[in-house]
Amino acid sequence: MIKIEFCKKCVESNNRFLSSVQHKDKPNTEKKYASFDSEGVCLSCRYFEKKETFNWEEKEEELKSILSKFRSKDGSYDVIVPGSGGKDSIYTSIVLKEKYGMHPLTCTWAPGMYTDVGLKNYYSWLNYGFDNYLLTPNKKVHKIITKLAFLNLLHPFQPFAIGQNSLPLKLAIEKKIKLIIYGDSIKEKAVEKTDKEESILKPRPWHFMENNDEIFLGGESIEKIQKNYKIDLSELNCFLPVRREIVEDSNINLLHLPDFINYNPQDNFYFSKQKTGFEVNPDGRTEGTYTKYSSLDDKLDGLHYYTWFIKTGRGRATEDAALEVRNKIITREEAVLLVKKFDGEFPKKYFKDCLSYMEISENKFWETIEKFRPEHLWTKTGNKWSLKNTVWKK
Repeated sequence: MIKIEFCKKCVESNNRFLSSVQHKDKPNTEKKYASFDSEGVCLSCRYFEKKETFNWEEKEEELKSILSKFRSKDGSYDVIVPGSGGKDSIYTSIVLKEKYGMHPLTCTWAPGMYTDVGLKNYYSWLNYGFDNYLLTPNKKVHKIITKLAFLNLLHPFQPFAIGQNSLPLKLAIEKKIKLIIYGDSIKEKAVEKTDKEESILKPRPWHFMENNDEIFLGGESIEKIQKNYKIDLSELNCFLPVRREIVEDSNINLLHLPDFINYNPQDNFYFSKQKTGFEVNPDGRTEGTYTKYSSLDDKLDGLHYYTWFIKTGRGRATEDAALEVRNKIITREEAVLLVKKFDGEFPKKYFKDCLSYMEISENKFWETIEKFRPEHLWTKTGNKWSLKNTVWKK
């Protein structure tokens, strides 16, 4: 249990979970949280302050130098760009191809349940002119793991997160492509440390495994899933990370484009709109937040952010507003009001679809939600739950 604080520069909470090794998560796995400095400022805000001192011309020259080492001379694929046809993957793939002369192979882990706008943006991306490797996981298994992840971890998005982590690396190894470039940066989202300056990274613990005994999907062991659901190990293949020795022998390199080019999510939206006709949420904004152009692909997105709100007390509006404050798109005062108005809004649009997908009743859903409410975050008056600490009360 930690004392709840909110960043004095943005609206981030120190109860924000940091990324974990998804295939090792079990019920009651201890989480790591966003770090604040002695002045009460989150390290992501400090990183954005540091970004203002960067010489971006030098950083772009460094990027060009790196890309020149990997660029193919015969037009063969020389870089993997993971994405779904969202604003970041559109920006990254087009810039690499048209500005820097790279030959990207894009790859996509299919959502559990495509939204209409998500599928439309995906095809608009490919129609612009990209080869794409789409992996659609075994639907039966994907549903089972989603259900287990919800019931055991309150994390229905875990199967998708596992796929996002493992697919690019597996594809790079299979195609013998030595470079993977992502369109966002972990340094910008309340990471634990932001002082590391490596230009190119190697695969990290969430990309590989030692053996099957250390893998848990939806909070349960592979052995238990096979036994309880009569699933063959081969049906779990796409959810399993790569073995460590294979990763180490592959010499794959990872790069985050925002570490070299100074852009932000809003820039990417306008860019994608112009280039591919990228469409926003047709409802005008997305449930739980005020933005309309992020995480539109999967009907499970809204539930994911809502469960995150239950477990951490900070939801989708906090995530969006904190980043926009750091990018100086809105002020902290505006962010506080937006968080107060939209954070924790229930994702009703696809709620019935999510229940059907996970094959659980509405009663089971709420029973599970209540089981995961941390006592240090929530208080109940009558039948109404409310947060004990909020950024607007501070």
